[in-house]
Amino acid sequence: MERNIPELVKQLTLEEKAGLCSGADFWHTKAVERLGIPAMMVSDGPHGLRTQDMTQENHDASIKAVCFPTGCATAASFDPALLRREGAAIGREARAVGVGVVLGPAVNIKRSPLCGRNFEYFSEDPYLAGELAAAFIDGVQSQGVGTSIKHFAANNQEYRRMSASSDMTEQTLREIYLPAFETAVKKSRPWTVMCSYNRINGVYASENQKLLTEILRDEWGFDGFVMSDWGAVADRVKGVAAGLELEMPGSGGVNDAKIVAAVEDGTLPEETLDKAVTRILNIVFRAADTAAAPRPELDLAGDHKIAAGLARECAVLLQNKGALPLRRGSRVVYIGGFAEHPRYQGGGSSHINVVAADSALDAARRHGRHVSYVEGFPADRDQRDEQAFLAAVEAAAAADTAVIFAGLPESFESEGCDRSHMRLPESQNNLIARVAAVQKNTVVVLHTGSPVECPWADDVASVLCMYLSGEGVGEAADALLWGDANPCGRLPETWPLRLEDTPCYLDFPGDGRTALYREGIFVGYRWYDARKMPVRWPFGHGLSYTGFVYREPELSAPEFSGDGSVKVRVSVRNVGTMAGREVVQLYVANCTGTAGRPPKELRRFVKISLEPGEEKQVEFTLTARDLSYYNEALGDWYAAPGLYKILLGHSSRDIHATLELTYRTDRLLPLTVDENTTVGELLADPRTAPVIRSIVDQYGTALNGGNAGGDGVLSAEGALQMMEGMPLRGLVNFGGPAAAGMLPGLLDALKKAAEQ
Repeated sequence: MERNIPELVKQLTLEEKAGLCSGADFWHTKAVERLGIPAMMVSDGPHGLRTQDMTQENHDASIKAVCFPTGCATAASFDPALLRREGAAIGREARAVGVGVVLGPAVNIKRSPLCGRNFEYFSEDPYLAGELAAAFIDGVQSQGVGTSIKHFAANNQEYRRMSASSDMTEQTLREIYLPAFETAVKKSRPWTVMCSYNRINGVYASENQKLLTEILRDEWGFDGFVMSDWGAVADRVKGVAAGLELEMPGSGGVNDAKIVAAVEDGTLPEETLDKAVTRILNIVFRAADTAAAPRPELDLAGDHKIAAGLARECAVLLQNKGALPLRRGSRVVYIGGFAEHPRYQGGGSSHINVVAADSALDAARRHGRHVSYVEGFPADRDQRDEQAFLAAVEAAAAADTAVIFAGLPESFESEGCDRSHMRLPESQNNLIARVAAVQKNTVVVLHTGSPVECPWADDVASVLCMYLSGEGVGEAADALLWGDANPCGRLPETWPLRLEDTPCYLDFPGDGRTALYREGIFVGYRWYDARKMPVRWPFGHGLSYTGFVYREPELSAPEFSGDGSVKVRVSVRNVGTMAGREVVQLYVANCTGTAGRPPKELRRFVKISLEPGEEKQVEFTLTARDLSYYNEALGDWYAAPGLYKILLGHSSRDIHATLELTYRTDRLLPLTVDENTTVGELLADPRTAPVIRSIVDQYGTALNGGNAGGDGVLSAEGALQMMEGMPLRGLVNFGGPAAAGMLPGLLDALKKAAEQ
């Protein structure tokens, strides 16, 4: 329906305008009935709806809904199409119950495995997180329901999340913590963005002009409204001025009155408030148009089947020495409370009130599998019962295969608190080790929202990670264990050997006021690869019941420049006997000599399905942005000229093909010339090289003190290095009076050359 929103805004009183900028309650925006402005309902929903049950007084009481695989699991799919399917299903449920905006996806980077909310987040890699977030948004919004991508930005811990400052360089922010949001905003145009609780370099996200206006709107073109995380507002008037339109859940009128007072005393221009109200109304009326259309029926049974199907695509086979798939007719014992009571979601605001959840034990019995069951340890706490422990070991020794269902209890992993260590409960680690000692065919099935240390990994036959795969986890685990489905997930995060190896171990979570991001851009595999550090399982890793080979990699051209592009092609063949899905991963390695770059960075991926013997060619297109890093001096992305390697493979550490690519550009970085600029810097820049080279040629021997080669103190190589590191002021000391006298003129000539 066409509406004249600017005219509506003119008809609002100042108090009504201020009121529209905060929630009516926990889950609704305010209505202005006299002007036909409706309220809009929002709902938690990164992996399913936690929608308020309006028949209950408690605002946390939620309706029954389907729990789909969580972010940590769907990221392991490496499959944007799967995220679109999940998003569409959540969008349909949202429409069915009258929700206007789903609060998700959550795309914060997994800086540390200890973050209590990692189960909601996608990845340690910003490119993967951005592509999956965009797909989820497309799915939800295809149903006429909006999304609120969160938490913007650099919210990477739960400890003191409402006040701590995430302190980092501009390059780190731009390369690691913003790109997932940038991709999603530019590709999929979410209706809203949710700002985070924390400060960024000392400024609260809720009043951060640079973040909410300069970057989000001016650079990326976002045209929806920004809402606060629940209770994230610090200074409400500063927030409106910075670009925070909607405060949730509201302050009972306290902050509305501050907005009114600020407009009346001239602190806040009314035009700024009008702009905020206009942005909110644009979305509210868009949601109202969807609400006016016929609603679909809420089909929880049908969506449960979808959730179980998606979960099959998300599981990662981490290790397999032949124990999987399980053989029909063999004696199999299931051990561990998670076999009967699986953990499939995290705690906190995304916790869904489900009708029912599958267990692997129920699914096995439903499908006529011949399995026995011994609890061994409970699913909800770290407790060792000696009798149950010994019964599990005895049952494992008598079986052909022991399958241990292990994982983190919900109390270990929830919104609001971070983990203090990376271990499973000791009762589980002890039992896994003991069972492995008596049963060579020991399989471990993990239910966890983020990596755990696996000290028993070398002693067990197989490890299958289900992550937190939603309410269909039991049916999915059954199909994967028994070979009715082929595992095809890949790790969206590195699994380190121990917590002490992690990039931010010394700095996470900080002192409560400041979290120093001293690892910079070296997050996840960037860190482990740069240090050549062994890990338990690398980023991108995941096994299959079949095998794949890569053939005939090629570039469409050996070089490109400027605004051009290059195509990368490779053929992949299924050389096994079972249909499977391979994730082809493309990494770029900067070989230009640019300082401080990671060994490789993920820049493309695609998931393909192959029947036995089938071969497909995949093609990627790369542009200069894919070769770029954020240069703070330039204030922009920059691709250095020179050599890059294009790496194609199965994981960050399983590269099957390497291609060399040259990038050419006339764009040069700013160069500051003064007395402290080194000879080497000037020689490396084509603008100043001709000028300084004449000086080097003229005074070369004097500049290195006559120490090059022969009986000199320095070798020729050492003398050259010394000369390149010499600042221009060194001419006074080493070049003699003649060189010193010409320094002012040389500086002028070099400055003019650098400005070209």
